[in-house]
Amino acid sequence: NSLMARYNRMGIGGALQSVGKDKYKNFIKSHRAKVTKDWQTGHITNYEYIMNLNTLAGRSFNDLTQYPVFPWVLADYTSEELDLNNAASFRDLSKPMGAIGEARAAQFRERYEGLEDMAGMGPDSGGMVPFHYGTHFSCAGYVLYYLIRLEPFSRLNATLQGGKFDRADRLFRDIGSSWLSASAENLQDVRELIPEWYSLPDMFTNSNRFDLGTTQRGVKVDDVGLPPWAKGDATEFVRLHRQALESKHVSERLHGWVDLIFGYKQRSKEAQNVYVNCTYEGAVDIESIDD
Repeated sequence: NSLMARYNRMGIGGALQSVGKDKYKNFIKSHRAKVTKDWQTGHITNYEYIMNLNTLAGRSFNDLTQYPVFPWVLADYTSEELDLNNAASFRDLSKPMGAIGEARAAQFRERYEGLEDMAGMGPDSGGMVPFHYGTHFSCAGYVLYYLIRLEPFSRLNATLQGGKFDRADRLFRDIGSSWLSASAENLQDVRELIPEWYSLPDMFTNSNRFDLGTTQRGVKVDDVGLPPWAKGDATEFVRLHRQALESKHVSERLHGWVDLIFGYKQRSKEAQNVYVNCTYEGAVDIESIDD
C-alpha cells in the first residue's frame, strides 16, 4: 500500500520513469489481484474496494475531471423506513443508469440504432461512431454539482457559471429527485455518485448559508432534501446509505457495476453501455491539440 501511495504521488509518468514500464505494469497487476482477493474474502469493504479500483483507473480526489466514481445502490427514496432485506429497495447493478428506466432505455437504444445506420453510410457518415449516451456517468461538472455547498467546490461552481450560482431549479437540492432524473426521467442525465455520498454528511447541509436562490415554484434552495427514512438527518442518511453499500445484496452484485465502469463492458452494446466516443481513452490525441 505504501508503494502504491508513492506511485500515486509520482503520477503514472513518474512511476514509469522511476521503475521501468514492465516492473510498473507487473506491480499494478499484482496489486489489482491482491485487492480483488482481499475483497472476495471480506478483508476489505465494498467502499475500500471501489476506492482501490478508482485509484487503479487513474481517478483521484486531486483531479475534478477524473474524480472517483461510486454507484447509486438504492432505488427507494420515498419509504418512511428503509428495508435492506427487500430487493426492491436496491438499484439493478447489472445495468448502467441509462438502462434502468425502460421507457428512457428504449429511446437510448433507438438513438444507437439510428447512429449505427448513419455509421454504415461510409464516407458520408462523417466519421460517426454510434453511442447510447451523449453525456457521461462522471465529469467535473457533476462533482461541483454535488458538492456545491462545500468550499472550495462552491467557489469553483460559481466560477463555472460566470461568477454566480446556476439557477435554483438546476441545483442539487433533493436526493429523490436526483435519483429519478438520473435513472428514468432526463435523457441528458445518466450520472453516478461520488464517494462523499457514503462518507460526508456535510455535503447535504448548507452550513455556509450560501444564497442558492429560489425555484420557479417559490421554494428556497437550502439543505438537500433527504428521503423520509433519513428522518431529516444527513448523518443518518449517510449511515444508512453506507450500510446499503456494504449489504449482502450489494456485495453479491457489485461485480456487475464494476464490469460496466472499469471492466470488459465499458463499450458493450449488448449491456447498453456505450458513451460518446470522445469520452474513451485514446479517442482524442491530446498531444495534437495546440489551441
